[in-house]
Amino acid sequence: MRWWKILGLAGFVGVAATGVVIARAERRRRAYTPDEIRARLHTRHTEASETGSAAHG
Repeated sequence: MRWWKILGLAGFVGVAATGVVIARAERRRRAYTPDEIRARLHTRHTEASETGSAAHG
């Protein structure tokens, strides 16, 4: 019966660690201003367009 306790504790620790990772990623994502996000999206779009046209032409 003891291994059930260990398994339960390991599961709890895993869920807690996942929550920490998600919270950290959310804070990092929210740290960008709308202008920074817009600029990053424009950059990604430009790179994707260049890659797409090079692959087709």
